[in-house]
Amino acid sequence: MENKKHVIKYELLKEDKRSMARLGRITTPHGTFETPVFMAVGTQATVKTLTKEELEAIGSNIILGNTYHLWCQPGSEIVRDAGGLHKFMNWDRSILTDSGGFQVFSLAKLRDIKEEGVTFKHHKNGAKLFLSPEISIKIQNDLGSDIMMCFDECPPYPSTYKYLQESVDRTLRWAKRCQDANRNPDTQGLFGIVQGGEYEDLRRHSAEELVKMDFDGYSIGGLSVGEPKEIQNRVLAFTTPLLPKDKPRYLMGVGSPGAILDAVERGIDMFDCVLPTRIARHGTAMTSYGRVLIKNKEYERDFTPLDPKCDCYCCKNYTKAYLRHLFKADEMLVYRLLSIHNINFLLRLTEGIRNAIKEDRFLEFKEQVYKEYGIEDDKDF
Repeated sequence: MENKKHVIKYELLKEDKRSMARLGRITTPHGTFETPVFMAVGTQATVKTLTKEELEAIGSNIILGNTYHLWCQPGSEIVRDAGGLHKFMNWDRSILTDSGGFQVFSLAKLRDIKEEGVTFKHHKNGAKLFLSPEISIKIQNDLGSDIMMCFDECPPYPSTYKYLQESVDRTLRWAKRCQDANRNPDTQGLFGIVQGGEYEDLRRHSAEELVKMDFDGYSIGGLSVGEPKEIQNRVLAFTTPLLPKDKPRYLMGVGSPGAILDAVERGIDMFDCVLPTRIARHGTAMTSYGRVLIKNKEYERDFTPLDPKCDCYCCKNYTKAYLRHLFKADEMLVYRLLSIHNINFLLRLTEGIRNAIKEDRFLEFKEQVYKEYGIEDDKDF
């Protein structure tokens, strides 16, 4: 393994004595923050309905941009000419961009996967598009994110062993092509993505080969795509120990409290998900005592805060009755207030996780959240 400069620095601060949970610190070109960390998703160079000041006020230190969507609109060259994504969206803290691989899996129709890359149709207008490792990295270089992701194939669940074996090997070849295509290796970090479905030998092969390539960090991909909770946890349990202790570990697309706690227990450091803003737009809030569907009639005359344990702007200033009124009246303010609350909830959850690891009480903290939130084996995962 060649020794090279890493743009992304990870410092392991503490390991839990009774699980794989760990406390760490990540430094990027735009800031330093402790892990485990939740990252709000800014698909179109904005976390839906929120300003940068609101994100900063609740302590968000790293957010996501979406390579595929920003490629489609406004175009990566426009973002590049604006001075990069940080300047374009007026965000001076850290940014991670995905590769577009998941959108090819989740949005595209009639995709044709070959060694060169993937041909597929635009999710809105049906135009023919082609995305390859080189194009994905060029887009991310144009965006200027702190952390880029390798272009990978995200196979559906379930997939056959033979299909996954071929997919893993292709994704490894694509990872090397991503490294070779990065024209900003001194300013933009690059994470490799471990694939392999639910098969331990394929995950091991994928992880070992990626580790040889010496990425800035590693993501465990191909999860949170419809597999049962027990399979996700089992895959994490045997995959995270294969990854270097001195590099960040990232689980993409996970944002429910139960899934975050389970993954932290198995050694994961970073999380992202559209969940907090998506459910906010449907009138749902995550609170310390479980989910609240604000349109329910029981809140019509409830003049108490959404969550008495919460310190966010929404909970300090408005009642459930008012939020219900806004939602029933189709007022956009409710989407903003619930989005502030939900992202704040997940940031406070990960802050509580970090404090619990520091004090050697992570498993007790997890049990407490499970009990108070009402998490069951088949609920909120």
